[in-house]
Amino acid sequence: MNAPLRRFPNLTIGGRTLPAGVEAVRGFDARRYLGKWFEVARIENRFERGLSHTSAEYSFLPCGTLKVVNRGYEDATGRWKEAQGRARFVRSPDLAQLCVSFFRPFYGAYAVVDLDRDGYTFALVCGGTRDYLWILARTPSLQQEILARLNDKARALGFDPERLLYPAQG
Repeated sequence: MNAPLRRFPNLTIGGRTLPAGVEAVRGFDARRYLGKWFEVARIENRFERGLSHTSAEYSFLPCGTLKVVNRGYEDATGRWKEAQGRARFVRSPDLAQLCVSFFRPFYGAYAVVDLDRDGYTFALVCGGTRDYLWILARTPSLQQEILARLNDKARALGFDPERLLYPAQG
């Protein structure tokens, strides 16, 4: 996809800003971030409650925004759930701070705050408050040393890694 990336410099995001002391990754390459990511861990939230086998897939839309497809298996009903949304860069495409909407016109913060810059194989992502945190990976699980590093980073940013839920990915 060669559509230009769209940015929205005057757009405010849900919660107005990222949590205090939290900064998005600079030098971000959105094209390398595209594709499927497995949700290795999350702070439980109402949108994903009761879901396992969760994933997110990112692709470009012709208008230059990102298409986001979140998917998970609802254990209680035995059904797959899927939510489609759009994400826009808040400032510039090389800053991993976006606003995402699954229920337009409402947008929420989305920021990659740590990333495997070599392979784009794992990421630590947060929302506009410290109640939203995800560990994503290109594979259903991560090595313990990588998880420990991401937990340490989350703690340093003021998140409580003890709240992380590790959904089944089998």
